[in-house]
Amino acid sequence: MQAKQRGHIRVGIGGWNYAPWRDTFYPAGTAKSRELDYASRHVTSIEVNGTFYRLQTPAVFRKWHDATPDDFIFAIKAPRFIVQRKDLSTAATAVERFVSSGISELATKLGPILWQLSPTKRFHAGELTAFLALLPAATGNTALRHALEVRDPSFMNEEFLGIARKHGVAVVFEDDANYPACADLTANFVYARLRRSAATVKTGYSLDALKRWARRAQSWAEGREPRDLPRIAGKSAVVASRDVFIFFINGAKERAPAAAQKLLALLERTA
Repeated sequence: MQAKQRGHIRVGIGGWNYAPWRDTFYPAGTAKSRELDYASRHVTSIEVNGTFYRLQTPAVFRKWHDATPDDFIFAIKAPRFIVQRKDLSTAATAVERFVSSGISELATKLGPILWQLSPTKRFHAGELTAFLALLPAATGNTALRHALEVRDPSFMNEEFLGIARKHGVAVVFEDDANYPACADLTANFVYARLRRSAATVKTGYSLDALKRWARRAQSWAEGREPRDLPRIAGKSAVVASRDVFIFFINGAKERAPAAAQKLLALLERTA
């Protein structure tokens, strides 16, 4: 029987300089300057949060590129001065400034850009359409992929999905007790942020929960959809494969590396 085609499944954490990880993740005595080197060899992707607070330089992106394995992927969080403005449609100059700030120095290690809207941002079709039209398909010779995270229930409608689909932007699936979840697929990749890690569980999520996420990741990667996640509009079209990005973010953040590593181990067993 021919093996199923499968996209790449990347599992990671948010950032790498987090003090509690020096007790729960990094070996004793690991220098701060070596934390990215270590983290990138124990997870397969990192969502960079520092870019949300300030622009980085080409030299910084180049340093990150050189510190990590050849098959490592960064997801980059877009700056707050873009995504937290009152009117997203006015962001053209700011988007261009961010995209030209040096992210292309990551080259093949540049994964999706995460555009995380404010929790108070409500859905307005015209504004969103204009904003997504500002997101470029490439910077220089580097193709760009965009993921949009929304947190207000007003986005949970089919018109929103249609706009995201038209622009090839992935709607982020957020596993969180406080924000709505939407597993409808709108792009050729999947971006999920898992925010329910518990401090009392060594791996953040229970083994049963991680096994469910492993099955979901495999389903997405094989071009199918999990049946046990909430959708707005029903099934999307079946495709040959999709790349999948899963990040353990916040919750009991000190458990995030253990959660990511356990999920990677479960996926490895079924590869």
